[in-house]
Amino acid sequence: MPARATKKTEPAHRPAAHRRGSRPRTATAASKIYSDLRAELVSLQRRPGEVISEAEIALGYGVSRTPVREAILKLSDEGLLDIFPQSGIYVARIPVAALPEAIIIRKALEATTAQLAAERATFSQILVLHSILERQREANAAADRGAFHQSDEMFHATIAEVAGYPGIWTLIQQVKVHVDRYRLLTLPQQGRIARTIAEHEAILRAIEAHDPAAARIALEIHLESLLTHISATQSLNPEFFDERS
Repeated sequence: MPARATKKTEPAHRPAAHRRGSRPRTATAASKIYSDLRAELVSLQRRPGEVISEAEIALGYGVSRTPVREAILKLSDEGLLDIFPQSGIYVARIPVAALPEAIIIRKALEATTAQLAAERATFSQILVLHSILERQREANAAADRGAFHQSDEMFHATIAEVAGYPGIWTLIQQVKVHVDRYRLLTLPQQGRIARTIAEHEAILRAIEAHDPAAARIALEIHLESLLTHISATQSLNPEFFDERS
């Protein structure tokens, strides 16, 4: 099975936003390109099946192809890009078989952080969580799915911080790369964002009540819903998914 790769650049029809500022140094160019391209891939700015051009990325960043190739190989290792020798580099489709395991791992880790957050949350930390939740409501009212996703990530990351283990969120981010792409496809579904907000409210109520058991259960229920929507989301967006095991 071919390898995969990544990149971070605007396709030909998008202006190269990264051209702002000075040309990245050779030593840091690969990491910059990797970070930018990874964000584009995970956010579905670059859609599964889209062609990735090393030459285009190198031109956009004002670098040689060497740091671009390094970034692409790293993204390929993460399963975000497919490299086909003599054919080309393409944005990888979401591997259906990998989603359940990643969701289960995430659920186990985050259930623990929610439980610990309920035990340790201070008044000011609870206020921060409330403010993040309000941002989610505002994003929903504005139909801004990008802003909602960002505040959603912040909510979960903050719970890990309140728990005292921010490194757990770092680990979760590595595990959930394909889950994020899948989850973004669920957001346009009728009522999905409103349900997510309601589930977040239940988690926060439990944390605010300093009820570890309830916080754990609320978090598990919240992430369990991702498992139940895989088939429906795949049927609505078949071109985004890879059914190979």
